[in-house]
Amino acid sequence: QVRLVESGGGSVQAGGSLRLSCAASGYFYSQYCMAWFRQVPGKEREGVVSISSGIIGEGGITYYADSARGRFTISRDNAKNTLYLQMNSLKPEDTAMYYCARSRSGYYCTGRKATDYDAWGQGTQVTVSS
Repeated sequence: QVRLVESGGGSVQAGGSLRLSCAASGYFYSQYCMAWFRQVPGKEREGVVSISSGIIGEGGITYYADSARGRFTISRDNAKNTLYLQMNSLKPEDTAMYYCARSRSGYYCTGRKATDYDAWGQGTQVTVSS
């Protein structure tokens, strides 16, 4: 059974940092592209950044949210079946529920839409106050 469990969210002031983690189990984690999404009430789930498996070639990283580039860093530890998102210089507009997700496409990340991913965690809330 595929399972993704996020942790690390919380409340911080603007300019602060958080590190999100996503523990994966129930499948060959190293063989899949992974991504972070976020969602605020009333809006669609938005892709933030993805990272390919790293098994074939380098772990290619693609930013979907321009606002995350330069502030957020995605990484993965295939030995620990864990995905990370280091978020620095947080802004109030980063406030959202953050989700990790597994790509349908396997090794490589081929889509930025929520429908391109087939397994999700329960989410972890990030709240940034001004």
